[in-house]
Amino acid sequence: MGRTAMSEREMQRAAVLAQVAAGEWRVVEAAERMELSYRQSKRLWRRYREQGAAGLVHGSAGRVSNRAMPKKRRAKVLRLIREKYTGEVGQRFGPTLAAEHLGSEDGMAISVSTVRRWMLGEGLWSRGRKVRAHRSRRARQERFGELVQMDGSFHEWLEGRGPRGCLMNLVDDATGTTLCRMGEQETIWAAVGVLTAWMEKYGVPRALYTDWKNVYVREPTPKEVLHGTPALTQFGRMCERLGIKIIAARSCAGRSCRRGRQKPKGSSRNGPSASRHRRPRSRITRGEEAIRT
Repeated sequence: MGRTAMSEREMQRAAVLAQVAAGEWRVVEAAERMELSYRQSKRLWRRYREQGAAGLVHGSAGRVSNRAMPKKRRAKVLRLIREKYTGEVGQRFGPTLAAEHLGSEDGMAISVSTVRRWMLGEGLWSRGRKVRAHRSRRARQERFGELVQMDGSFHEWLEGRGPRGCLMNLVDDATGTTLCRMGEQETIWAAVGVLTAWMEKYGVPRALYTDWKNVYVREPTPKEVLHGTPALTQFGRMCERLGIKIIAARSCAGRSCRRGRQKPKGSSRNGPSASRHRRPRSRITRGEEAIRT
């Protein structure tokens, strides 16, 4: 054939047209099998009769594109990149930055996609993903009562048969022991109520792990910052008197809660309550002990 090798699609078309030449198929049947229109198939059949399978090769195959950059210009760009914009991994310029500097400093207006293709071909750049910092799970405490996680969860716990409430939940970090209490809102008194119930049953915990909410912690005022006074909420002052340390997480993702929130049967993730309330919800493990007010 002399020009270039046939592609897989062109070989498949040649096989189909060979059946037409053998009289087994008609051109209209070949068009259906090649998934082409009847007019396209007639043109291919005419070229096949005149030139054989070689006539099916695209006319531009193996030719340099009319829009291709001159070789001298490509060599000059790559030389400038090697001399000025390359270096060790992590210090070398990427295609976008290299194209910007080539245009502003060297007067070589080259598209980013072209610079990227050339740099990849010459090994001057590689598609490397940024390595994210590995986040490991916080290890559990070793003894019961060293750390207790506290959170309030708003949900249609009564499945529409009663008011929407907030379940105040306490989970021991070491053992997973759970105690919760139902209330109307996640207020200071709701937090005090569930903590009191915990202390009556299990004793005073050494630390509480909470969300960053004004119920538990708050930002210091300028006066407190000036005098070095600790910023405590009313709940925080109560815990300080009891010797309980409050550890606040800035986000729900920052808490290492091993709780799977149970959903009442029949409720929908996309139901009315889910669309109106999208704040993070705590999750409750099986076998929890609920104390309802």
